[in-house]
Amino acid sequence: MASAAVVGDDGLGRCPWGAGDPINLAYHDTEWGMRVSGEAAHLERLTLEAFQSGLSWLTILNKRENFRAAFADFDADAVAAFGPDDVERLMADPGIVRNRRKVEAAVTNARATVALREHGGLEAFLWSFRPEPGPAPLTTADVPTSSPESIALSKALKKAGFAHVGPTTMYALMEAVGLVDDHLEGCHRRGCAV
Repeated sequence: MASAAVVGDDGLGRCPWGAGDPINLAYHDTEWGMRVSGEAAHLERLTLEAFQSGLSWLTILNKRENFRAAFADFDADAVAAFGPDDVERLMADPGIVRNRRKVEAAVTNARATVALREHGGLEAFLWSFRPEPGPAPLTTADVPTSSPESIALSKALKKAGFAHVGPTTMYALMEAVGLVDDHLEGCHRRGCAV
């Protein structure tokens, strides 16, 4: 069912998903759709979006600090050096999502991130797929789950050795880091993307 922006008790309009739970609200108001900078920040968002696949975003946000601790604050060199013992350690960690395919993809993606440095780095690579800004979505039904750019980004990342980076997951990443601004018309965060 399509939903328009919701006005909260504070009088501010928000995307419906960011108007309820305090953790979602804080993420919506201070981070989602805003540009991040640096390799670790981009690797973190890419990793968390991959872990979120099939789960609620709130589940990931509630475990975010545990993910940061488990994955060395998303330092690509540190995670790229993880071996089979580290994978087993992570699979035994109740503080994160324990999905072997996703854990192994996180290590693979850290290694691919290190390799991308020879070609300008992860941040520049992701931002090279930024589409032209579109009109503000009026309702949640107007927000796509993928785009031509997220499909192209997914293919390019796979070619560069990344795993678990499908078009829908990459579209969510693009939203998270401000490559696209899908804050709804009437949301006070609309326009926060650079």
